[in-house]
Parts: sequence; C-alpha cells; structure tokens
Amino acid sequence: MSARPLRLGPRSVAALVLVSAIGVVAFGWPLLADDGSGVTAHAQDAPWLFAALLPLLVAVVVATIADTGMDAKAVAMLGVLAAVGAALRPLGAGTAGLEPMFFLMVLSGRVLGPGFGFVLGAVTMFASALLTGGVGPWMPFQMLSMGWFTMGAGLLPGAERLRGRAEWLMLAVYGAVAAFAYGTIMNLQGWTYIGGLSSGISFHPGDPVHENLVRFLAYCAATSLGWDLGRAVVTVVLTLTLGPALLKALRRATRRAAFEAQVTFEGATGSRTGEAPHRTLVPYDAD
Repeated sequence: MSARPLRLGPRSVAALVLVSAIGVVAFGWPLLADDGSGVTAHAQDAPWLFAALLPLLVAVVVATIADTGMDAKAVAMLGVLAAVGAALRPLGAGTAGLEPMFFLMVLSGRVLGPGFGFVLGAVTMFASALLTGGVGPWMPFQMLSMGWFTMGAGLLPGAERLRGRAEWLMLAVYGAVAAFAYGTIMNLQGWTYIGGLSSGISFHPGDPVHENLVRFLAYCAATSLGWDLGRAVVTVVLTLTLGPALLKALRRATRRAAFEAQVTFEGATGSRTGEAPHRTLVPYDAD
C-alpha cells in the first residue's frame, strides 16, 4: 500500500484557477495603472482581498475532498501541519531570512498534493500572523504567496514513482528557487506604494511595464537578496537533512488518514444457505 499525493479533479482546478487569478490581479494591477491613479491605495485593498480569499480557500478544500474522497482525519492532519508551520515561523523571524517553516511547506505540499498544499500554505501563514502579531495589509498577500509556494511542490513530477535521493534533490532545488520567488512576489506587493526610494529603484506609475520591471529587479537586489538567500539556504539544508525521515512520516500519516478500508462481500450463496457472508477489507489505495 502506498501513499500518493492527491490528484486535482476538475472542481479543484476550477477553484485554484479562480483564487490564483484573483491573486495575480491583486499583485500586478499597479504595474498597469496610469500616473493619475491612486496606486498608493494598493495597501488598502487587503481587507477586500482577504474577504475574497477565505471563502475561496474553503471552496478549494471542499472541491478537493469531493474529488478525492478524503475524510475528516485528513482535514485534521492539515490543521496539525498548519499549526506546526505557524509555530516554526517565529523561530527565524527577523534573523536574516532563517525561516524553517519553508522546508515543511515543501515536503507537505509534495505529500498532500497541490490542492491541499495551497490551502495548507495559506492557512499556515494566517495562523502564524495571528501568533506573532503580524496582521497587516500584507497578510492576504503572504497567504497567497505561501499557497502558491506549497502548491508548486505538489505539482512537481514523479510523485508516484520518484523516491530516494533524486526526490530529495528535486525538492531541495525547488525549495531554493521557490524561496527566491516568494521573496520577489512579496516585494512586488509593497514596492508599488513605498515612497522615498531613489529614482533608480522606485516605482513610476504610468511608465512602461518593462521599465518598471527593471527598477523592480534593482529594488529586489538592493533590499531583499540577502534575506532570500538565507531562506533558500536554510530550506535546502533542512530538506536534505531532515527531509527523508519527514517524508516517510508524512506519507505514513497520510496513508492512514486519507484512505478508508472498503468492505466488499463475497460468497453470495451463503445468504441462501443460512451462512453469514464473508467480508473482505480492501484498502482504498492498494496497488
């Protein structure tokens, strides 16, 4: 019996596409705004984004359950992982990007699959914000970014066949790349309304997109490159050292939580002879 990442069904895909489209618009619309628009109001759209995000997260959970048949135990495991991730985040907060929660998100996304991985990332970031007092206009953007980060691990190839060193290396490389991507996306959320920057790295509303993107890359290099590098290094080190054991534990827990034993009845003639029918337990995910 093997634990497989949960595949995306049509309802899960539709829910994820919808929430991701909303996120892309929320992050990117200032780049397309003209110089007369209130781009600084970008910071004020967080409550509306948060209000839209919560029901969509619930929709992703419901759609994934409907498509895969997961039960309440698997949802409970999702909550446990979110709690552990939220507890890990404060351990490295404010320390040069040393954030151990990211490697847990990579491994959990790999095991749970993209649908539940997206929800896990978003819920973990929400819980950690409440735990650390980090609630602000950036929180829904962090939830979206972490959701994408964790979902990407669930979309990596070879989920049913790739095991051992090759899988660990793939997850480590993904964690490093995604750590930089997470920092870059979050920079975009704040860069468009931060004032007082030099003209070489500041956002200019109404300028062509490619010119603003060049300034944005300069801004990332000047402000967050070191932080993102620390996050990437910690994610790689923890994935390669603790990843093998944690992957086994997560897959064992997922196998026990996600799949119920199905009962089939054999020996239909027994009911005619007065004998009790023979019951056979067939594992749901038996190979």
